[in-house]
Order: sequence, then structure tokens, then C-alpha cells
Amino acid sequence: HVRLVESGGGLVQAGGSLRLSCAASGSDFRINTMGWYRQAPGNERELVAAITRGSSTNVADSVKGRFTISTDYAKNTVFLQMNSLKPEDTAVYYCNVDAVHSPTMTQNNYWGQGTQVTVSS
Repeated sequence: HVRLVESGGGLVQAGGSLRLSCAASGSDFRINTMGWYRQAPGNERELVAAITRGSSTNVADSVKGRFTISTDYAKNTVFLQMNSLKPEDTAVYYCNVDAVHSPTMTQNNYWGQGTQVTVSS
């Protein structure tokens, strides 16, 4: 099992910045992909950004040029730097990890508990 602990959410004015962090812990696992999703009230959960171990990224069009995803795989940690925040970025942000467990090579997907990001106008 992999445990995810998120931090960095909060309240910020439009145009401001926040940095989210998510640290994965557990035993006998190797992460293939780490990412961030968000869900606003009344909306479905959507991908914000994801990054593979090979550093390939997938970033939502709505945040391109404003949000940057990065990782420290040595520490099993993923970051989301959010700049030029807009009120429409307000949502609960969830960390997501795709991991393979040894020795069975079982692949599992994990979610964090979510962190609230609120952008005021």
C-alpha cells in the first residue's frame, strides 16, 4: 500500500501563487506516474497535470503556461507550482500516483485526501 500526504493548499487572491506538494510513502513500490487532479463543486474530477518517471508531462490546456508539475522521484514527491491563479482554479486538488509493487509487479492507483485551493477575485 502507498500513502499520499498532500500539503500547500489555501486561500490566495487572483494573480497569486501556491505550491502543492505530495509525498508518497510505503514499501516495495516503484512509482511510474504522479499527477494532480482537481474537482470543483458540481464538476467532475479533471486532470490538471501528470508526469511520468521519464519526465513526460501532460498538462491541461486550462492551466498551461501558469502551472508547472515537477517531481523528486528520489523522495517520491510531486509538486505543482501554480502561478497567475484565477477564481476558476478554485477546487479541491488531489494527488494521484500510479505504482508497481514488488515482487508481484501488481500495479495500483492511489489518491490523496485532497487539499482545498481557493482563489478570491
